[in-house]
Amino acid sequence: MRLTPGKQVTLIVFVLLLIDQAVKIWIKTHMTIGESIPVFGDWFQIYFIENNGMAFGMQFGGAIGKFFLTALRLVLIGVIIYYVKKLIESGSSRAFLPGVALILVGAIGNVIDSMLYGIVFSEPNFTQVASIFPEGGGYAPFMFGKVVDMLYFPIIDTTLPQWFPFKGGEQFIFFRPIFNIADSCITIGVFYLLLFKRKELIHALK
Repeated sequence: MRLTPGKQVTLIVFVLLLIDQAVKIWIKTHMTIGESIPVFGDWFQIYFIENNGMAFGMQFGGAIGKFFLTALRLVLIGVIIYYVKKLIESGSSRAFLPGVALILVGAIGNVIDSMLYGIVFSEPNFTQVASIFPEGGGYAPFMFGKVVDMLYFPIIDTTLPQWFPFKGGEQFIFFRPIFNIADSCITIGVFYLLLFKRKELIHALK
């Protein structure tokens, strides 16, 4: 049985969101902040951190910035859902929709963290894992939860030679940002649309 475009998008979003949230919940309840688990040597690790900001651990404007960032994400989710609905109604290529669905997964995945994790979990630290529905409530009010990041790829970890301009003798790590599955979905979705569906994207944006 062939799924309709709408059901395809729904299935992609549901499955990837389930994976994203399952991984985050497991990490929060089984790992302490800063704990790492090697996956492939030192260059791929599960490394647990939390951040208040945007994708790849970026920050934005403290508590007020956090609130507006979460609110902006909610607006963007609404816009993307409306956009997907219009694309389906217009009969756009099925191959175009997965890219948009991936971006939607990323937006929803991180906004769930921001909206709910503060009231659902206790705050983990360097010695204690988080617990679900702790006595006395969570660590932050609604919309002020922290985003869970865990994917770390320090493919190059070395010390720059002393002769290197400005940074000689300092540690150099590539790739330094730590991110999550939702961030990955956004990145893959954007690159998919730009590299393989550029014409459809330009046409859809007109």
